[in-house]
Amino acid sequence: MLKLMEEVGKLAEVIRKDKRMEKGQTIKDTIEEELQDVLYYVVCLANINDIDLQECIYLKEKLNCEKYKRQNMFDK
Repeated sequence: MLKLMEEVGKLAEVIRKDKRMEKGQTIKDTIEEELQDVLYYVVCLANINDIDLQECIYLKEKLNCEKYKRQNMFDK
């Protein structure tokens, strides 16, 4: 959890500086790199806790649709 918080802080910093990966540039120190790091630690936390993130996404989307009276983004 602490690593996730650290990565979210780094993500906030690169977003504030608008450091996006540009063509020919490496991913190092960019929004793209920090988003991947945040995602990595979220997936790790889900795995450690035996949580199916895909199921959570669908269940939470259903709740959001009811709460905000909007169409489910996964419905075709």
